[in-house]
Amino acid sequence: MTTPLLRRLRIAFSTLIFICFFLIFVDFRSLIPSKYTNILLFLQFIPSAIRFYSLQSMAAGGFLAVLALTVLTGRTYCSFLCPLGIGMDLNSRIGGRIKKKFRRYGLKKPFTILRYLLLAATLIVTMVWGIYMLTLLDPYSIFGRFMTYFAKPAVIEINNFLAGVLGRFDIYYLSDIPFKGFPLIVYAVPSLFFLLIGGLSLTKGRLFCNMICPVGTLLGLLSKISILRIKFDDSACTRCGRCAVRCKSSCIDFLNHNIDVTRCVGCFNCVTTCQDKAISYGIVSLKKKEHVTDENKRKLIATSVLFLLGISRIAKGQDKPAPKPKKDSTVKEERKFPVCPPGAGSIADFNKDCTACSLCISACPNGVLEPAYKQYGITGMMQPVMNYHKSFCTYNCTICTEICPTYALHPLVLDAKKLTQLGKVTFIKDNCIVKTEKTACGACSEACPTKAVYMIPYEGNLLIPEVNVDICIGCGHCEYACPTIPYKAIFVDGNPVHLAAKKPVNQESEIKTPVEFPF
Repeated sequence: MTTPLLRRLRIAFSTLIFICFFLIFVDFRSLIPSKYTNILLFLQFIPSAIRFYSLQSMAAGGFLAVLALTVLTGRTYCSFLCPLGIGMDLNSRIGGRIKKKFRRYGLKKPFTILRYLLLAATLIVTMVWGIYMLTLLDPYSIFGRFMTYFAKPAVIEINNFLAGVLGRFDIYYLSDIPFKGFPLIVYAVPSLFFLLIGGLSLTKGRLFCNMICPVGTLLGLLSKISILRIKFDDSACTRCGRCAVRCKSSCIDFLNHNIDVTRCVGCFNCVTTCQDKAISYGIVSLKKKEHVTDENKRKLIATSVLFLLGISRIAKGQDKPAPKPKKDSTVKEERKFPVCPPGAGSIADFNKDCTACSLCISACPNGVLEPAYKQYGITGMMQPVMNYHKSFCTYNCTICTEICPTYALHPLVLDAKKLTQLGKVTFIKDNCIVKTEKTACGACSEACPTKAVYMIPYEGNLLIPEVNVDICIGCGHCEYACPTIPYKAIFVDGNPVHLAAKKPVNQESEIKTPVEFPF
């Protein structure tokens, strides 16, 4: 096929995919149902492979579909379905508008040794130590971090600006959304990749995909046996070189009529550019060619495939804070473990499967999740962790468990989530203003959805908190509600392995979704 419709189809389809992914990450009002999100995530290669390993079910075999698609059509996944790749194409287009030379690519060296070494290192590290390199290099997770760390805050700022403007005309369709950022240190890696990928795509097209991305390298190897691919008509080609100039993968050797299919991402720019109709996309010719079989590369493909198949609402703050302490608390909260999100099962299992794509952080309606920077250690950097100083886990919410693409967070029905103990509450009496300032409070007790925190008589008419860890689910309502600073008088220490809490005695009908505090 030499029709320009191929390129137009690619642009239309990839634009739709990019918009969908953009929306699910910046959806700060949680308008998009998780079932639609899961449809999009099914074909994301690394998350799907990890999910398949966890579930051992073909229902999570989206990556197998990607492998089959690659054998049939080449690396079209990179141009049609990878949100990071599509984003790079968009950035390349912007680069071409800024400077003409940025859109004149030409044939470049393939960095063969580097990309295969990175692929091998990623596979070995993943098999021996865990998914740490995948966390860094998975293109979907990189895209997710870009959206969560940079795009979503920008969208919220725009919303707040428009809300302010419309408010002056008594139009209140938009409301002001408070945004709580993350610790500065967790921006380090996403910022580095943002500059690296942004700069490379702006000036060099798909160089990141063809030099660093392990998914691109693996699919490139499979592309060598693809049925459909870009091909030359030697008799029609006039060697004008336009195809090589427009090839953002820099993989066309027009002088020798050769296309490096391991780097070709199936953008079809060359098909549209060729005025001689000498380049087409179709079934590969069966004519015999003299070639030398690269056994090492075949072994690498086999190893990679075997490995993959074998691995068997923004929380509303305390508008009227509880009694404001007159002096700082003095006893530090001694946490032994961080609190990992519901559905994780255990910290170890969670760290093993999470690629830090940040989708749960972005989707959490309460904003209680944030990227970890030291809580899980260096290998768990950027994986989501609960921050109860910032917000709390809503009692009737399971969104994060419904959308996790890697199955690091297992789906939980609501009843099970309500009895999943993420951590245990600890009360520090010496920090409580009831004792230190002889002031009535009870914010923690009022906020607790299971009444694991309740008030007992203290001195005179004062009441002081008491805890029942058996029915505590570690949601953090109490910790967030506690007014003492800098240290809380009540906090949640994470469970390294999530436990089952006892069912509270009080009737659930009395438990409402506590999105607002009583103070």
